[in-house]
Amino acid sequence: MDRRQRLASPQDVQRVRSSGKSYAHPLAVLVTRRNDLDRSPFAVAAGRSSGGAVRRNRAKRRLRAALRALAPVISPGWDILLVARDTTASAAWTDLERAVTGLCRRAGLLTDHA
Repeated sequence: MDRRQRLASPQDVQRVRSSGKSYAHPLAVLVTRRNDLDRSPFAVAAGRSSGGAVRRNRAKRRLRAALRALAPVISPGWDILLVARDTTASAAWTDLERAVTGLCRRAGLLTDHA
């Protein structure tokens, strides 16, 4: 994944988490915040309530893959944080894709092509 597509520092992630708008789904939580960039960098997080390290990493990998598939149709100018829930790692892939797409649509991140 290209470094320009990621929220690089913990301060950036904290800024999105504290001043962004959140959208919840049983499989994930999406937090967005406007930026003045020509791209939409994102970060993926999973708290300890998601399970052990293996389970958290699996959840984050799956969320990154789902968001990466949507990257071409996400409009620029947003900081995006996707937070895993305890059911993320074990959810069916189609359900997870549908959840991430629905969250992005609710947040108004998708361009007209999606």
